[in-house]
Amino acid sequence: MQVLVLLLAFLLPPEAGGVEIISGIESKPHPCPYMAHLEIITDQGYVASCGGFLVSQEFVLTAAYCKGRKITVTLGSHDIKQEESTWQKLEVSEQIVHPNYNFFTNLNDIMLLKVPLSQADPRHGDNLPAHWSTFIPPGRMCRAAGWGRTGVMESVSDTLREVKLRLMDAKACNHYTFYSHKLQICVGNPRKTRSAYKGDSGGPLFCAEVAQGIVSYGRTDAKAPAVFTRISPYVPWINEILKKQ
Repeated sequence: MQVLVLLLAFLLPPEAGGVEIISGIESKPHPCPYMAHLEIITDQGYVASCGGFLVSQEFVLTAAYCKGRKITVTLGSHDIKQEESTWQKLEVSEQIVHPNYNFFTNLNDIMLLKVPLSQADPRHGDNLPAHWSTFIPPGRMCRAAGWGRTGVMESVSDTLREVKLRLMDAKACNHYTFYSHKLQICVGNPRKTRSAYKGDSGGPLFCAEVAQGIVSYGRTDAKAPAVFTRISPYVPWINEILKKQ
């Protein structure tokens, strides 16, 4: 069973910028029902949020950093404060963190969340194209989205926002001590004020409509580039989990 990678039709105008994500624009309402908002009760009892996206009717892909005591996934949401008929809230039944995830280095920052198949709305799983996520080189312009902060001193966004970001050479992320170009993607031109930020963790990076990365971490001042988990090295692991279920 191949990984089901979802087409996220953000339809950004040519000069649109920023991920809400810093310097972002608001997405058109409901561009894709597969984007997931995660409400997390942490092990310490705090409420946190992350992004994610469906890779099958049973599984959401996100960052391992987003693990918690309890996670509720909301599908079909644009404004997370305004409930709509498109909403579907699912309680995560299993959190499958990559076995080599390291909290201190942020390597292998990837996790699958299982939601009950019996609760899955068919509209969220029909006609999902399957693609292999491949190793993608620097230079490409890609798209990211999330409900994260719009600025260092700003609050998280109620509405889904999006941005175009350029994939950078590994040297642009040399200031990150544990950066690994084999396992991660350096994302965002340092000359631009565009970057994913707090609250966007776990959200997808789409290149030519194929999911290639997952928001992982960045600088506290939100300056680009940020680091995304590269999906391609984990395709065998993802497929193994999907086949077992």
